[in-house]
Amino acid sequence: MNQSPQFDKHFGNALPPAIIILVFIWLFYWADSLFLFQFYKLGVLPKSIEGLQGILFMPLVHSTENFNHIINNSVPIFLLTLFLFYFYKEIAFKVLLFSWVFTGVGVWWFAANKGAYHIGMSGVIYSLVAFLFTSGTLRKYLPLQALSMFIAFVYGSMIWGILPISPRISWEGHFMGLIVGVILAVVYRKQGPQRPKYVYEIEKELGIEPPDLEGMYWQKVREEEERKKAKAEQEQNEKLKIVYHIKPKNDSTEDSKG
Repeated sequence: MNQSPQFDKHFGNALPPAIIILVFIWLFYWADSLFLFQFYKLGVLPKSIEGLQGILFMPLVHSTENFNHIINNSVPIFLLTLFLFYFYKEIAFKVLLFSWVFTGVGVWWFAANKGAYHIGMSGVIYSLVAFLFTSGTLRKYLPLQALSMFIAFVYGSMIWGILPISPRISWEGHFMGLIVGVILAVVYRKQGPQRPKYVYEIEKELGIEPPDLEGMYWQKVREEEERKKAKAEQEQNEKLKIVYHIKPKNDSTEDSKG
């Protein structure tokens, strides 16, 4: 089956950003395993000047002690970035950038300072999941609604990640990512792909009064009924004839009475 050129173009534009992010997080992971520098200190340390750098670097740093950490984040960030740049190419970069930055800012401001650094891409992942699901729901556009259902089906269980279940999991990062994603979906609801408009919607926006087809139909029905009624009355009048007999006045009788 031949794919449409438009699909190839959109997919070709969406693939590089997803690959670039994936390459960067694996480069950081590889460097962390080679060098003595403690890369986790590039994460967010809440409410500290030192921790501000984590706003930029937190998503790129993953724990070398737990290989599942980077594996579990690699597949979602690749797919979600691909979806974002494929369906929302006009605003994709801004959504990704704001998800990245504001999630980090939220963690720095919201999380308690317990001397623990927050690292990992999961905050951005939560933001993109929240954006794609909320945006597809708000736009009422079938392809985006289908994407929303897919996101809910695949990543719906992530909602539990916003609860403080484990002390080693940054639930604050998940929670702030979720909030940022929903806010971005609302802010950009009128930008990016939109549901195609019907003709009557366009005419309404242009101030063109659409024809009242229903009114025209019922007006025609009433006229037809009146015509039938008038015809029936005419036929009835033709059948019922009234004959008047005029009796001439008797002049002699009137004279005698006088």
